[in-house]
Amino acid sequence: MSSVARSVAVAATDGMLHFELGLAYEVFGSAPAGVPGPWYEVTVCGEPPVRIGRFQVEPDHGLDHLVQAGTVIVPALADVDADPPAELVEALRAAHAAGARVVSLCTGVFALAAAGLLDGLRATTHWAHTDVLAARYPRIQVDPDVLYVDNGRVLTSAGKAAAMDLCLHLVRLDHGSAVANAVARRLVVPPHRAGGQAQFVATPVPAQDDNPLSALLPWVMRRLDQPLTVEDLARQANMSSRHLGRQFRAVTGTTPLQWLLTQRIRRAQELLETTDDSVDAVATASGLGTATTLRRHFHRTLGVPPDTYRRTFRS
Repeated sequence: MSSVARSVAVAATDGMLHFELGLAYEVFGSAPAGVPGPWYEVTVCGEPPVRIGRFQVEPDHGLDHLVQAGTVIVPALADVDADPPAELVEALRAAHAAGARVVSLCTGVFALAAAGLLDGLRATTHWAHTDVLAARYPRIQVDPDVLYVDNGRVLTSAGKAAAMDLCLHLVRLDHGSAVANAVARRLVVPPHRAGGQAQFVATPVPAQDDNPLSALLPWVMRRLDQPLTVEDLARQANMSSRHLGRQFRAVTGTTPLQWLLTQRIRRAQELLETTDDSVDAVATASGLGTATTLRRHFHRTLGVPPDTYRRTFRS
């Protein structure tokens, strides 16, 4: 990564929420142990003094420094009914025009929307505010059901945990899945969920000891190379297939087969990054069967064929 690409600027203005700001700084501010090559260079940019909740933040630079960053992170805004700070909106326009990747976490999307960066694009935010976003900015294609949306140079996330998912997605894009998983382990969070998963899970994720899938999921992960059906999973979990589907939806926000496909794609990513195995061998080891099947699912999920992905992350 060039010095510009490594540069991450976190915007800080009065009225932001501290959780998303701290989350972004934690993900990009410290490299996990054993990561080769340079890590991100993170700065906080704002016009002092900046008051965020009960905390006072001391920025490294003013908002005009955003234009020099490769990636600009906009944390959540506390009041979605108020206009975003004009100086932040202008700084985002300048940074985007200069080529920066601009990322909003949760309600930070309202600043991107005010800057016109989302016109004609898909976007999301916390489910409680998607109706407001759609009504105020009708040129945006608001998707209330996803964790995050990646438009290339403009990315948006839903709230709280989905902001972590998007930050890990950025690390995965920049450094590959093995490094993103290492960051997740350092932060003691699960590897990131795919952006298209539902952001609203009907019931909270239960504690590990009470999680009805806590024994099943590791069992499946050890057998990704084997042909598995919903009936196989239900039998192992000692549930009916219908009950298993309800438990998967409650715990993961998705179906058993979609969860299984996501894990197999991730396994294929790791093998493409870390081995010289042929695409056929990767397809077999990840449980996707044939190279043709792997290429179809890989391209549909990630937007590139396996060979292109390998060249990008092995280089």
